[in-house]
Amino acid sequence: MNKLKILNDPIYGFITIPNSLVFDLIQHKYFQRLRRITQMGLSYMVYPGAHHTRFHHAIGCVHLMQQAVNVLRFKGVIISEAEEEALYIAILLHDIGHGPFSHAMEHSIVDNVSHEEISMLFMERLNVEFNGSLTLAIEIFKGNYHRKFMYQLISGQFDMDRADYLKRDSFYTGVAEGNINSERLITMLNAVDDELVVEEKGIYSVEKFIIARRLMYWQVYLHKTGLVAEQLLIRVLKRAKELTLKGEKLEASKPLQFFLNNEISINDFSDETLNIFSQLDDYDIISAMKAWQFHDDFVLRHLCEMIINRNLLKIKLKNKPIKKQNLEKQIEIFIGHHKITRAEAEYFVFTGSIANQAYQLKQQGINILHKSGKIEDIVKASDQLNLKALSKPVTKYYICYPKVKV
Repeated sequence: MNKLKILNDPIYGFITIPNSLVFDLIQHKYFQRLRRITQMGLSYMVYPGAHHTRFHHAIGCVHLMQQAVNVLRFKGVIISEAEEEALYIAILLHDIGHGPFSHAMEHSIVDNVSHEEISMLFMERLNVEFNGSLTLAIEIFKGNYHRKFMYQLISGQFDMDRADYLKRDSFYTGVAEGNINSERLITMLNAVDDELVVEEKGIYSVEKFIIARRLMYWQVYLHKTGLVAEQLLIRVLKRAKELTLKGEKLEASKPLQFFLNNEISINDFSDETLNIFSQLDDYDIISAMKAWQFHDDFVLRHLCEMIINRNLLKIKLKNKPIKKQNLEKQIEIFIGHHKITRAEAEYFVFTGSIANQAYQLKQQGINILHKSGKIEDIVKASDQLNLKALSKPVTKYYICYPKVKV
């Protein structure tokens, strides 16, 4: 069987699968599930083209990692064949633990289990299946490997994950502000004392990358309509779980039934649980909501109708926390209209906050390598005064409530 396949990608053109182990991991059912998980959750309700999947993104990341390895080797950085393969595996599987609609699961039907934790469980399980050939990849993924730049390529402030998703999400949404020059940035990479650096001549590309990230967060990832759609989805799953635990029988696929019937924390993720999780994707949630929109329960029915028919809640963004009396007023209006309990009304009227921090100064930053050999953080190296401002988190507050009588 020909395992060195070539895939055609709309962003980069032809992508080559680097070796047979990577091919076998792509072919595995755990990875194939990512074809059924959208990269950007419900953002397609705002940007109709945003239907690309986690599968697209992971393959794109491997392509960029191949470029990064070639660039670093060309500049004299020694990377063994085992390290190279481990880098490809780690970046390929970095998102394998995402649940349906990417982030909604983490806050609803599993008990605060992050997708990173589930990714780690999948990698450890695959490592057993593949006779220990993922061991080094797991060490790098955890940040335990002594060559720090390898971890930075997978999870840093400029890593192959961000280099792909900004460019890819920009392409599929049509939001040009996110279109970074990832190839140029990768060409400027180097490693000094096993730490990742960007050569001085790449400084403007790094500035563009940080600004693009900020703009994409406000325009796309934290877009108010996408935000309210995700909040509704979280509440659909919470309500479904609440009803199920009270003994209500809801129409749902077997994997979804399992997570509705059981309280699952990270300690409950046995091999069996992981196997059931691997059968869960966007289609389970969509088909459940299509059935639940006709359920007798007022809350579940209306929440599902809102998402299925894109008749979402109204959302207002403010620079200051929402006043309690404003929230109370909207809750009272909704209770008065529908003669429901306060607990039920709180599914439709609620507040929250979002934060956007394009660059995190306190974390491992993006270091610029000057011609003199001096290394300094991009914020100090840049003559762009606003980069300092971009390292400060900006928080906005929102209130959601029904537009008219439901």
